[in-house]
Amino acid sequence: MMAINTQNSTFLPLQEKIVHKNTTARVIELVILSLLVSLLIYRVVYFKDQGHYFPWVLALLCESMFTFTWILVMSTKWNQCSTKTYPERLLNSVNESEFPAVDVFVTTADAILEPSIITMNTVLSLLAVDFPSNKLALYLSDDGCSPLTYYSLIETIKFAKVWVPFCKKYNVQVRAPFRYFTPESTPLKDDSLEFQQEWKKMKNEYGDLYKKIEFASQRPIPCDRNSDFADFYNVHRSDHPTIIKIISENKEGNPNDLPHVIYISREKSSKHQHHYKAGAMNVLTRVSGVMTNSPLILNLDCDMYANNPQVFIHAMCMLFSFKNEEDAGFIQFPQAFYNGLKDDPFGNQLANFYYLANGISGIQGTFYAGSNCFHRRKSIELQESAAQILSSSNSKIESQRRPSSFIEAAIRVAGCSYEYGTMWGTQVGWMYGSTTEDVLTGLTIHGRGYRTVICTPDPPAFLGCAPTTYTSANTQQKRWAMGLLEILFTDKSPILLTIKGNLWFRQALAYLWLSSWAIRSFFELIYAALLSYCIITGSHFLPKVNEPAFLIPGGIFVIYNLYVLWEFRRINLSFRMWWNLQRMGRVNAMTAYTFAFVTVVLKLFGLSNIVFEVTQKEESNDDEDTSGRFVYDTSPVIVPGVAIMLVSLTALVSGMSRLGEVGFGEMVCNVWMILCFWEYFKGIFGNGKYRIPTSTIWKAGALALLFVQLCRRSS
Repeated sequence: MMAINTQNSTFLPLQEKIVHKNTTARVIELVILSLLVSLLIYRVVYFKDQGHYFPWVLALLCESMFTFTWILVMSTKWNQCSTKTYPERLLNSVNESEFPAVDVFVTTADAILEPSIITMNTVLSLLAVDFPSNKLALYLSDDGCSPLTYYSLIETIKFAKVWVPFCKKYNVQVRAPFRYFTPESTPLKDDSLEFQQEWKKMKNEYGDLYKKIEFASQRPIPCDRNSDFADFYNVHRSDHPTIIKIISENKEGNPNDLPHVIYISREKSSKHQHHYKAGAMNVLTRVSGVMTNSPLILNLDCDMYANNPQVFIHAMCMLFSFKNEEDAGFIQFPQAFYNGLKDDPFGNQLANFYYLANGISGIQGTFYAGSNCFHRRKSIELQESAAQILSSSNSKIESQRRPSSFIEAAIRVAGCSYEYGTMWGTQVGWMYGSTTEDVLTGLTIHGRGYRTVICTPDPPAFLGCAPTTYTSANTQQKRWAMGLLEILFTDKSPILLTIKGNLWFRQALAYLWLSSWAIRSFFELIYAALLSYCIITGSHFLPKVNEPAFLIPGGIFVIYNLYVLWEFRRINLSFRMWWNLQRMGRVNAMTAYTFAFVTVVLKLFGLSNIVFEVTQKEESNDDEDTSGRFVYDTSPVIVPGVAIMLVSLTALVSGMSRLGEVGFGEMVCNVWMILCFWEYFKGIFGNGKYRIPTSTIWKAGALALLFVQLCRRSS
């Protein structure tokens, strides 16, 4: 590795860019590419010698797609680099008074799927970070218009008045109480008596807060016309006026008091499209522009608590290291999880993105992941703030006065009709047109010529809640794949932004790889079906064992899998995690991604609408019996996967009965496919919630039977 200073050599740098040597990986990737190209040449050269053209043509199309995908992966991973920050040096170079102010956005949409106690722990961790509180304003967006969320925030701020001083007095490292006060945690014997007493008091106080929120979640909160909850009286979550409440206000600008805390539930109406999370983020941007107008914006999902109390200091190290604002349009911190299941059985913890993340850091910069990200307001909003557009009182806004003075203006910009005739969602703010508004917004920022950076401090800056059931993981994967594919059909597709904008060519290739997950799944599904087709019909599309060309697909299969395993071992990931991610890559491709592909195609033809689905957040993962096990529901998403597994089993039985007539390569790949879908096989014969619903099995069985009959008729 080699370090490159980002500041004048006469000063100690606040950050360093670490360039990673990547020679061995590059050589292996080139070998794999040469084998993929050789396979395509083999297809073309021997095309006329085939008795069955149909499987040969399909194989050529699929392998062309796989080769193109590998080129995209190689380009993305080619230059590996990471960044190291030095927060201990910051205060020697920069006075706290020079720190830019930060508006913090926390978003929640459903108090049931996203339990309020999780959201409140995120809020508490942010209020207690090591940063002057008079330079912070926290905005909680409640898209569910839940009186429970509002009540929980009020009670949380009461607790924060004792929790935040406790954390700062004793330099507590984990400042989300539900992670600090675990059942096993106790003060150390060597701790002072004063600390032990305050620790017990804090634990009891947090216990009281937890009980209040838990109790409130189990009974209706009285929302009558004369209570503090009058604004929630007789409203529906999808049809209500704007609600903005100042929960806490640092009126004197004291750096030791609590920051501003503002609750927002934007106006909703069945007559107006609300654009899901992107719409909520744009309302937050405008409301904060009116009330505090900080030059930096940090946005977090409701389950992503601040795990490292110096996270803001790490961000400042980045900001003060760049002379040009365009070099750091946003600063992304990785998504990591406190409840990640051992060996990642559902393949949703993003461990396999390590080298891709370091690769895009070596191009124009990291993708925007939708959470854990510091944005420059200039890269999101117009040069003029929402406040300047609304009134001539911008001088008041720049002087950091009270947010409560601007509630009327804030309500105005949070209204349903405010965006009509404006560029919000098209040129300004968070972009509309995709359920993965985060990637589309980041792509737009890169298209304007900004570079971006990723920061990976130790300990991790933020920790979140990963889906711990197959159902919720599948929902998340489907939503990602749909939203990413939608991006290709917007006016901000990576290809267009390279031609018309300032998106770098290799950065466009990285976005193209990301956006084409669902398209690749279509080819993977065809390839898997092709294996079974050839075994059942007695044809083949892979070279026979006695042909020299057999070494080409055999080499691809062996070298690729060993290469990925080697990459995993380099970052100390287990063999079991490697296998889980390999098999879930196939399972997701033929279930969630295939369903996403079909849904987007139907949307393009005007036959379907895409609905944003919130991923359920689990409070804990204490049930060892269900942890990491596949639990099924009646979702149609898994039907293609069950059908593929049934067809593969049928092909295996058919092939075993006439081994001399079927291709060895097809049989080996077919067995590999069955191993990838082995959990589905167990699900057919499982019990209770571990059993695939009978209706799903019948649907998949009908599809499998139809496919087998068509194969036999064509033979």
